[in-house]
Amino acid sequence: MANEKEYYPQIAMSIQAHPDDQDYTVAGTLAKWAKAGCKVISVLITSGDSGSNDVTQGADYKAELARLRETEQLAANNTLGIQQTVFLHYPDGELEPSLALRKDLTRVIRQYKPDVVLAGNPEAWFYGNEYVNHPDHRAAAQAACAAVFPSAGTRLMFTDLLEAGYEPHNVKRLYIHGSEKSDTWIDISETIDIKIEALQKHASQVDAHEVDKWMRAWAKEEGKEKGLDFAEAYRVMILQKDEEEK
Repeated sequence: MANEKEYYPQIAMSIQAHPDDQDYTVAGTLAKWAKAGCKVISVLITSGDSGSNDVTQGADYKAELARLRETEQLAANNTLGIQQTVFLHYPDGELEPSLALRKDLTRVIRQYKPDVVLAGNPEAWFYGNEYVNHPDHRAAAQAACAAVFPSAGTRLMFTDLLEAGYEPHNVKRLYIHGSEKSDTWIDISETIDIKIEALQKHASQVDAHEVDKWMRAWAKEEGKEKGLDFAEAYRVMILQKDEEEK
């Protein structure tokens, strides 16, 4: 699918492992959808409390760092036009695709009822020959995909959620970023500046002066195949078609 008719959800949910993951990857899409009136929910599984190698800080710095990184993510989400942010407070660097995590993600999907969920690629171990994908990224992606299907829409899975009032919900589309088999490209030319501004909010993690240059280079490379100035690429699973698509 090369975006002959671009899809705009009414409600979208981004599920990522750490603060800033979303802003490196899918923020241009989220900002574009938010500008079009989409309600966007940002789910962060950890608060990035291991994201420092500062030798002057001890183990007690983790709580302070978590608060700082949550504040940065809230500022980034405000920049993107995201209305709701959910922190699940799992330990950074220790994430596993456990049933407990899948259940928590199933709960938030049933609660907010997104048309679209955006998640990472659970199969990605290596990107090029310089980057080993963080194990938290793979764990978050695996749990998110399993929560989307089958857990969120299956009535008798996690029955205590049902008893608590979380009725099943079927997600229509799953957008996977970081796939080597992309089939959908979102033109983010109108929101690349917003994406860069959002990523710059993560001052504890990125050099704000360098962000502009390499984010534009990445987005340009993503869009090159389709002749787009700046893009984000996805593999999209269409799990439920709208009436006009049937």
